[in-house]
Amino acid sequence: MRKRIIIGILGLAAVALSACSSRTVYSRFIPIPSEQWHMDSIARFDYAISDTTTDYRVLVYVRHTERYPYQNMWLFLGDSTRQDTIEFYLADDRGRWLGDQRHGFIEMPVLYEEHVHYADTGMYRLEIAHGMRDSLLRGITDIGVEVVKNER
Repeated sequence: MRKRIIIGILGLAAVALSACSSRTVYSRFIPIPSEQWHMDSIARFDYAISDTTTDYRVLVYVRHTERYPYQNMWLFLGDSTRQDTIEFYLADDRGRWLGDQRHGFIEMPVLYEEHVHYADTGMYRLEIAHGMRDSLLRGITDIGVEVVKNER
């Protein structure tokens, strides 16, 4: 009996995990060489959309170390039809890092768009560059993008 309960719980957990991961249509991180992101270096993310009946969330991830010198960050984001500028915080007013801290870096997810509807199937591109005043931004280890189907 106890074995059946454990198997049942493991089965439910597997179904729950697969349901969550099936909503993610794209997830990729681009490493930043030597933890120094040059202002002319553009991170390009190409992803395929096959379902036009739903809308999506687009998240941007910034992974950094404690060597990152600022509380905030500005990013320039764009595709073939528009350009955006966003600001977000990586640390609170007391200098404590926000985000998930593990393995020597801090990972900060930033909701870029909450309800994106793609009219056509096909390939899409999101380009990201930093918008800070420093030409060489130190302490950045990776930039990532995740595209997730919203629940209906």
